Amino acid sequence: MPSSAPGTFPDVQAIVRDLLKTRPELANAYVDDAPPTGFDGTQQAVLISRMGGAWIDDLHVDQPLIQLEVYGPQKSVAHSLANAARATLLAATGTVFGTSFVSDVTEEDGPRWLPDYIYAGANRYVCVLRLSVRTD
Repeated sequence: MPSSAPGTFPDVQAIVRDLLKTRPELANAYVDDAPPTGFDGTQQAVLISRMGGAWIDDLHVDQPLIQLEVYGPQKSVAHSLANAARATLLAATGTVFGTSFVSDVTEEDGPRWLPDYIYAGANRYVCVLRLSVRTD
């Protein structure tokens, strides 16, 4: 039986970005898939990356792994932002974006402190979540 995988997968980075940008707790943070010009790791920021995942053919579901790199001017600020971003995504089950439906969100790796060796002054937390996204 041939695969029914779509020719293109939903842009989960855009879905996550749109979800996070609606949250008042993240209003002062830059949220996108690439750092802003002049970024030095001390600004409030949530950087979103799809790290892989899999198409589950029988279920017609894309299950991407999404990594959030969360920065703040102090470690406590970065931690609070990471928890807010994480909570937003964990509550996203049932959300519809155009033709994409988020049917499940699970945490693969909770927020953890991870020094950033590119930006010496950075305060960074990283977490990984798996989304299940069906596209009609």
